[in-house]
Amino acid sequence: MDDLERKLEYRFNDRALLLTALSHSSYANENKGSGLTSNERLEFLGDSVLGQVVASHLYLSYPKMPEGQMTRLRAELVCEQSLYEVACSLELGKYIRLGKGEENTGGRQRESILADAVEAIIAALYLDGGLETAKGFIDRHILANSDIGETRLFSDYKTVLQEYVQRKNGQSLSYELISESGPDHMKTFTMQVLLNDKPIGVGRGHTKKEAEQYAAKNGLEEIKE
Repeated sequence: MDDLERKLEYRFNDRALLLTALSHSSYANENKGSGLTSNERLEFLGDSVLGQVVASHLYLSYPKMPEGQMTRLRAELVCEQSLYEVACSLELGKYIRLGKGEENTGGRQRESILADAVEAIIAALYLDGGLETAKGFIDRHILANSDIGETRLFSDYKTVLQEYVQRKNGQSLSYELISESGPDHMKTFTMQVLLNDKPIGVGRGHTKKEAEQYAAKNGLEEIKE
């Protein structure tokens, strides 16, 4: 826990909150007699705290930004893929407590588990140190690295990619579904975008359209390099 707290830049007064934030439901279910609880309730709270902080940041930092753009940009900043990247930067996979089944099926690298753990940690920071503590984490790990610029504000990477590709004649774009997983109420779709039938980007989202947008975003980055 000392190592993780250094990465979080915060020392918990109640470390039980941090341990709960790192406890996946599979771990809690395998240790029912110990009184352990999973991080699901913290995840619920963390989602709300994150949304509030990001919404406030956008409102105050971009006074001329229309409501529709703020909504789309907030969704991008708090989406699973964004939180997964935060989890990877913190190496959260090393610290999460998983049941044997999840452990054996690659749970430490699973995007949904890692993203949920980030939200749970935000809630733990909020409960232990208050809103400013949680906000500090969000500022450092989500907003400071968000690269909010003119291109990002379009929030329509498919259109931007299409326009970029059309600068040359004979280019064609297409999208295809690679996989889908999760329960019906919370599916994750993986899409890839192809330029002249060659894959240039992969994206994930809770709808096919969202996954296509992230595939287009990654495709743009690939062909511009």
